[in-house]
Order: sequence, then C-alpha cells, then structure tokens
Amino acid sequence: MTQPPGQQPPQGGFGAPYDPASAPETPSSPPPAGFGPGPVPPGAVPPPDQPRATGPYGPGAYGPPPPQSGPYDAAPAQPGPYAPGPYAYSPQPGHGHPAPQQPQPQLQPQPQPKPGGGGFFRGRRGAVVGGVLAVALLAGAGVWIATSGDGGGAGPVAKPTDGPGTASPPAGDGGAGGGKNGDTGDGGHDLRAEAAELNAGRKPGEAKVLWLQEGGVDLPRNGYDVQGPWLVGNTIVKAMYQTVSGYSVTDGGRKWSLDLPTRLCAAPSQTTADGKIVLGVESGSGDNAVCDSLQMVDLTTGEAGWHKKYKRQSTWDSFSHVAMSINGDTVTVGRTSRTDAFRVSDGAPLFGELPGNCQPFGFTSGPVAIAATSCRTAADDHKEQQVQRIDPATGKVQWTYKVKKGWQVSQFYSVSPLVVSLKQEDKWAIVVLNENGTFRSHLVGGTDDYVTKCDDEFVVRGQNLDNCLGVAADDQAVYLATKPVGKDLTNKVVAFDLNSGKAKWEAAAPAGQTLMPMKVEGGRLLMYLSATKNKGGGIASLPPTGGTPRMELRHPAAAYTVEEGFSSARVVYLNRRSFLVHTTISGINDEEEMSMKSMVAFGN
Repeated sequence: MTQPPGQQPPQGGFGAPYDPASAPETPSSPPPAGFGPGPVPPGAVPPPDQPRATGPYGPGAYGPPPPQSGPYDAAPAQPGPYAPGPYAYSPQPGHGHPAPQQPQPQLQPQPQPKPGGGGFFRGRRGAVVGGVLAVALLAGAGVWIATSGDGGGAGPVAKPTDGPGTASPPAGDGGAGGGKNGDTGDGGHDLRAEAAELNAGRKPGEAKVLWLQEGGVDLPRNGYDVQGPWLVGNTIVKAMYQTVSGYSVTDGGRKWSLDLPTRLCAAPSQTTADGKIVLGVESGSGDNAVCDSLQMVDLTTGEAGWHKKYKRQSTWDSFSHVAMSINGDTVTVGRTSRTDAFRVSDGAPLFGELPGNCQPFGFTSGPVAIAATSCRTAADDHKEQQVQRIDPATGKVQWTYKVKKGWQVSQFYSVSPLVVSLKQEDKWAIVVLNENGTFRSHLVGGTDDYVTKCDDEFVVRGQNLDNCLGVAADDQAVYLATKPVGKDLTNKVVAFDLNSGKAKWEAAAPAGQTLMPMKVEGGRLLMYLSATKNKGGGIASLPPTGGTPRMELRHPAAAYTVEEGFSSARVVYLNRRSFLVHTTISGINDEEEMSMKSMVAFGN
C-alpha cells in the first residue's frame, strides 16, 4: 500500500466486507528464490530513494492526524519519508550502513535519595492487551542537566540532578509539593507553586494535581520518543534518548537513573515478572548509527545487565522498524523480514528465521505470544499475512490464521479475547478469533467512524503492535470510541458483541468532551474523559450493560489548560491516581523543549 507522499487513504470507519478466512493451518510453501524487495510491508522504513508507505494514521482515522492542542506543538510534519504522526522528525541516519565496532562502556546506576513509601500496586495484566498496554504506558521525562546541544548523533550523556526535579508532596501530605532540592525545575519554573495555584481553585469532588514534571533535557532536533512506562513495585520507569530513569509512584521523585551507551531506538511494552527488560539501542553514532543492539536492565535496581548486537540480515532489514515484545523469559526483536529471539536472563539466542516463507514482524507482550507474520509471494508484494500463536521459547508455530489476501495486520487490540485490527488501503476491518485461532466474528461498524490512538501515530522508533488507547475488550464485548463530531466535538463509546460482531449499546460522552476506553477492571469498563474549556477530564466507568458513565476520578477544572496540553498523551489509572504522559518530548527551541510539561499526576 505504498502511496505518493502527501496522499492518504480517504477517511472512513471500519466494517468493510471481510469474509471469514480458513481455519488454522500451517504456513504456505516458499516462493521461488531470487525475488528482490517489493512494496513496503508494515513496519518498514524504505531506503532513501523510495517513499515511505504512509498507511492509516491509526485504524479508522485515515488521513493526517488532527492538530495537537496545547502550547507545545512541534512544527508540522513535512510530506515524504520519516514524517508519520503529528511530529516531524529527522530520519535516523545511517540505517543500513555498517557500524564501526566500538567498545561498550560499563553502565552503572546512579542512586538517588529514596522518597516516601508506596501505596501504588504493580499493574496486573488484564484481559485486554490494547487497553491495558495503553493504560499502563506511562512516560514523562524527568529533569536533567544536559551537557550536549542539539546534535543528530550521540553526544555526551545527560546527567540527572541531585533531586527529583518534580513537584513532589512533603512527607505526609498528598497534595502538591516541590522538588526535594528546590521548587524550580530545569526549565526555570516553580512547579510546586504552579501545582498549588491549580489546586487553589479546586471544587468539591475534584481530585488534586499531585505533581508535575517538565522535559528538562536538551534533545536532538525535533525531539525524541519516550518509551515505557514500566511499573515495578512502587517504582515507575521510563526511557528516553540515552537515559533510563526510575521514579517513585507516590511523589514523582527520581529513585535512580542509568545512562545508556547510545541512543534508545525500541523497547517492549512490558517487563518480565521480576522486573527486567531488554531495550533496543543503537550501535555506532552519527551517520553510522544502526538500531541493532540490545541492553538488558533490571528495573528494580537500575542496574545494567548484558549487552549484545544482533545482525541486520540485509539492506531491506536494516531499514525496517523494530517491534519488541517480552513473553516470559523471551525478548523478541521483530522486523519486516524476520524476528530474532533471545533469553532475557542471559541474552542467549533462542531462534531466528523460521522455516518457510512466512516470518513474524511483531509480537504481543504478555503470557501468550501472538505474532503478525508476512509471507513472501511470487509477486513479492507481502499481501499474504497471518496471525500466529508461537512458542516464545522455541519459535514453534502452534496455530496459524491466514488473513484474507490483500489485508494486513495493523494492531492487536486484545489477546483474551483475541481482537485483531486489519487494514487494506482505504478499508479497515476488526476480527475476533477464538483461542485456537479460528474465525469468530468481524465487527460491523455501521455508519459511525471510529478512532484509536496507537503508538504508530505518535512515535518513530519502536512501533509495537500492542499499545492502543480507545479500545478495550472482555468476555462480553469489544468497546470502541467513535470520532468526535459536531461543533462541540463530542463522541460516544460503542460495545460490540463478540459472537455476532453487531453493536449492543452505546454511551455518549458529556458535551464537548470525549471518552476513550482503556481497560476492563473489576467488571467495569474504564475510560479516559478528556478536558475541555473550564471542565477537567478524568476517569469514567461503565458497567457491561452500558448506561450513563460514572466518574471514578474527576480532574480539577482549574487545571484544564494543562490537561488539554496532553491531548496526544498516554493515560494510566491505578489505585485512585491518574497520570497523563506525553509520548514525545519536543519544542520549537531549547527553552520550550526543556520546560515542556512531560507528565501530570492527579489523585485524592
């Protein structure tokens, strides 16, 4: 589905005719040898002389994404390669070029003063992959003193300040406070005073602004993606550029920070059960930088583990995006033409290219490894794709669902039940599969347009297939958000029956606000309610039967301007606290980049 730059598929909702495909089967036989690169498959970044396959900006949201609200909008993306989503980026230089061997520096955690106790619990993976991951994704840059300017290559590593650099509450006070070593962030703003001012106008029943964070780090031109967050005990961890940092979930204070040897380029959406993760990092620097290295990190301590390179097999492979996942003690590194798997605990290789002509290019994280696979055909157009369950320890295919020819796997919205988003040029379909990979139903969208917010809209590096906001599922239904319509841009949430694919009920958002499903927890659908003028957002819920949304946490109206600045953020809600976090930190100049609000926390 390669298209000329600047030409996007027309707008429209899902519900295109999609006939059930065959029952589980084994991969088809290999094609004749000697085929060259074909059109751009999903997840691929083409060589410089080929236009990038634009694809939809989120399923059902064909066409450029809407302008981002708030004062921190980056410059508009320019047509052509490397400009998906709302931010314009410089291409990662040197992809596909050999990187010189360089000694890897020894990584050491930098301990920080430990803030007060917990009260936050580690996120439990529920029934929904898309919803849970979108809700569990919490990024938010801390505050650093940077030692480098805006350079395209890997420069001196940014160092943390002595304190958290956030507005953190004093001991015993759940309200807004100041950083432990001062109230002013690196952007020169008094975050404690700002939070207090916002809370001064708080109305009865509204939550407090618990604390704020700023970007606080000098980044390359056009900013940088944020990876994470990952919840480990009472620590929340995010990674950006060349640093991984752990923060207290109670007050936002930095607990530890780890410098990476080179720039971050990919990361899984989840950790292992014991809090370990493997990050994708570049080897080389400047024009020779290639995303072909892995760094294991223990997120409970901030200590670095093993570091190794994997081989990019061809020029085409070198230009592919990297999609990572963790399943048990296995980390997978998916690209357009293959996936490599390693053991998280010691870095030992587990499997690489699988038998046959169909290779996985992305997995879901979690206890069940579901893969999207692409098949080489005689036409080499990669228009034959599959959904497979694969043993993450051995690479053995356990079942295969063959997607109807011409359709491509776009996102996994849920694993249990298994809900898959498929795309075909200007068409969008959502299918539900049984546990054994057989077809169950496809959703019938009707006349409404629907929208999800997935990372492939907002980030350039590390575009995984399992992290979307605006969709959730349980054993009763799939829940989706419609696009905002009307002068006040209000939307609704629609529930679809798993067996028939037909709509069961719908629930409208309050006037001027939107509802985005996040996850199902405690028998209720949790949704993020956006802020609007003089109205705070918050977390709302619905029972499986629908009805009128009930507010679980109401954000203060006095903070609506701050909240509106997070219109493209990830959202997390745990233990009566909510967090809004930007997926990308950027600014039109260094000052704005440093002072950009990266995370806001609400609670009682």
